[in-house]
Amino acid sequence: MIILHEVGVPGLKRILILLLSLLPASLTWLSCGGSSAGTAATSGLKYRAFITNSVSAGSAAAAVYIVNAQDDVRPNSPPISVGNNPEMMVVSPNHAQTLVFSGNGTQSSDNQLSFINNASEQGAAHLTLPGMTYSFVVSPDSSTAYVAVPTAPVVGQSPGVVQVLSMSSGAVATTISCPPGNPVPAVCVSTDPNLVGINAAFTYLSIGNTGNRLLAFNQGSGQNFDSVANVVDVITPSSVQTANPVVTFVPGFDHPIWAYFNSDDTTAYVLNCGPECGGIQASIQPLDLTTNTPGAPVPVPAATVALVDNSTLYLAGTPYSGGVPSQPCAPYETTAATTCGVLTIFDLNTMSVVQPPVEPPNCPAGQQCPIIITDGYHDRIALGYNGQLYIGASRCTEIVAPVPPPAGAEVRGCLSLYNTLTSEVGSVPGGGVLIPPMNGDATGIQPIATRQVVYVVQGGSLRIYDDTIDALEYNPNDSNNPGEISNLVGQFFDVVTVDF
Repeated sequence: MIILHEVGVPGLKRILILLLSLLPASLTWLSCGGSSAGTAATSGLKYRAFITNSVSAGSAAAAVYIVNAQDDVRPNSPPISVGNNPEMMVVSPNHAQTLVFSGNGTQSSDNQLSFINNASEQGAAHLTLPGMTYSFVVSPDSSTAYVAVPTAPVVGQSPGVVQVLSMSSGAVATTISCPPGNPVPAVCVSTDPNLVGINAAFTYLSIGNTGNRLLAFNQGSGQNFDSVANVVDVITPSSVQTANPVVTFVPGFDHPIWAYFNSDDTTAYVLNCGPECGGIQASIQPLDLTTNTPGAPVPVPAATVALVDNSTLYLAGTPYSGGVPSQPCAPYETTAATTCGVLTIFDLNTMSVVQPPVEPPNCPAGQQCPIIITDGYHDRIALGYNGQLYIGASRCTEIVAPVPPPAGAEVRGCLSLYNTLTSEVGSVPGGGVLIPPMNGDATGIQPIATRQVVYVVQGGSLRIYDDTIDALEYNPNDSNNPGEISNLVGQFFDVVTVDF
């Protein structure tokens, strides 16, 4: 703040001229990532979205960019440096920190995990992981992070660890590996003698609501890992900081990939990927966490990602048979794509697949039809305002229109919108599916809680969808480009909101 005291008019003019002459330079300095000496500039926004830009090109740096999620404007604040290729993000439950992983799976990947202090909008700590990660979670009390590193080398055994990190320091508190290995041994318990001596190769993680159970899932790779691809590793966090962390191997699954926990963490509902991940049958399977006993699996068409709304579980995946996608799009959808994915509605109370409230609009009379979505590998799902379900996939069948596109040419990418309501929203009837005319993988989905819009990263671009019309939002800040944010240029990957 500048205070003008006892200054005459000529002096006041000189001060204003000086301030105006310095303003462009200060804005340029901020846009290049600088700040005044001894201070850290922040955006000053009350409701922010963080977006990872994974590629440096021209004036766009690989970093985390900040957007005002209240009015879709990029502020004059510098991006946050978090490695060479930042992609996945996880916000701590208390919203104090954001974890960002930078890595692309190549030999030049920096495999850096950064801890952003959300208040200061600065990188508080940076840690180099021993390999790529595809999954990391934060404990409900926001004190501890767990990172699965399936390729991490371990002395004297096959690779694969879970690193346990302090959220306050960003340092490694301990490392879990199975069978017992360096640097900290774990007590690995199993009732199956065939699992003795087989490394866990942790790939994906799910943590309970109370934080008293952490589940690790293994996808398997090669003859030494086939057995662990059907195992859930139950980790007891209270034992992690002791000399012998306890990991219990529970067999009897089919390429498990994710789990939903009931309120007291006594039961986990495990998502079995099945044939899409190299197994036999996709299913939902209960796991009693008081006895570490699996229940009977309930078959579903396909499942690689899920979302729970009260007792309703929405499952998305691509059915496979003989190692290839097997769900035809026709006659349920008119598209040039030959294979599609499916959305399944599952009732956790009855443990059964249920009929949608409204039969898909293109379902032949008298038939029970699947809810058809894009194919590909589905790993993003979110429920927006007004009952609109967003499902993102990668490596889907894309339809690219010729240039210039003829009238009515199909454009198809990896994003699907399902109207869970019985009434029409925009052009989408109740129970209907919209495939927006946009190419590219859908890698980030974030509903904006204070508004009726959803931020979606598809094909490296950020788009804003209006849930009242199921179409790109009209942005008064850039009326010629619906659904876009002015001056936001980059190859984006993920998006999260960091404020309550």
